[in-house]
Amino acid sequence: MNDVVEDTASQGASAGKGRPHLPAGSGKILGVLGLFLVTCFATSQLTPYFLTAYNIENLLRRTSLFGVISIGAAFVIMVGGIDLSIGSVIALVGCLLPWLLVQNGVDPWIAVPVVLALGLAIGVFQGTLVQRMRLQPFIVTLCGLLLYRGIARGITSDRTVGFQNEFKGLRSFVKHEFEIPGVEGFAIPSTFVILLVVATLAILFLRTTVWGRHMLATGRNESAARHGGIRTGRLIILAYVICAGLAGFGGFLFILDVGSAQPADFGNFYELYAIAAAVLGGCSLRGGEGSIIGVLVGAALMQVLQNAITLIDWIPDTIQYAVIGGVILAGAMTDEVLRRAIGRRRAAR
Repeated sequence: MNDVVEDTASQGASAGKGRPHLPAGSGKILGVLGLFLVTCFATSQLTPYFLTAYNIENLLRRTSLFGVISIGAAFVIMVGGIDLSIGSVIALVGCLLPWLLVQNGVDPWIAVPVVLALGLAIGVFQGTLVQRMRLQPFIVTLCGLLLYRGIARGITSDRTVGFQNEFKGLRSFVKHEFEIPGVEGFAIPSTFVILLVVATLAILFLRTTVWGRHMLATGRNESAARHGGIRTGRLIILAYVICAGLAGFGGFLFILDVGSAQPADFGNFYELYAIAAAVLGGCSLRGGEGSIIGVLVGAALMQVLQNAITLIDWIPDTIQYAVIGGVILAGAMTDEVLRRAIGRRRAAR
């Protein structure tokens, strides 16, 4: 595992003695990167607005926000789990922060740590139910999807909450832009820098730490990892903590970006964007395989597809969820086809 390229979980078998090879999963990353480039080129030809500075800056911001929660989803998928509660965690944190700050006058130095800690606590709760009580991840996180949004609606009395032009200093954490010398009309949003930091930490965790390598081994074969002395239970819980923690952090970023939230729909279906980005980026739904770089490309592709639907006049906006569903299905089918192809190659040796 030490010589893995990027943070791909499984190592590809050599095509022949002495012949160079890429790790397993690299084909998926190259494939989604190619699809991303083709989609960008096609969209740029179909609408003149795609390559404008404003649109590219907006794409960077959106990709960065969704990239953060997609990295969290990837960790759970890498250990063979799933988290359907991401959007509701975003709603709970995103509604709770302005509710504490504006409606209740809580100091930001208290409110911000509280809402971020809430995301981590949700991860501990869900991970414990999955690992210690052996409940199915689908059931646990589906209940979480309903529970956390219900709490958000109850706390806020189902009313829109926002910053009301206050706390501009806090919101500058997300709204700030970095000017590029010599370039007018375009700047790098601070959210992009935040994404780079989160992605770098995730890559370092998977590549250089014992916990990261053991987490990937757990996803590949939990029973074998346990018999090998790996404390798989703690690692599975850790994966859910990372996922929910980043979902909470994502909710913090989203609410600072948009300024207000309606608890009934804030963050709706965001878990699908996150899961789709992770699957497209090379994360196997069976666990044990994935690439943070691939996840970022997957997140970018999802945002470009949504942006294309918005910008191209003859494509109705109403099909965006159909596109997401199709993308997830295509990713799952590709994963199965590649798994069978690799199995046939190994059996033929």
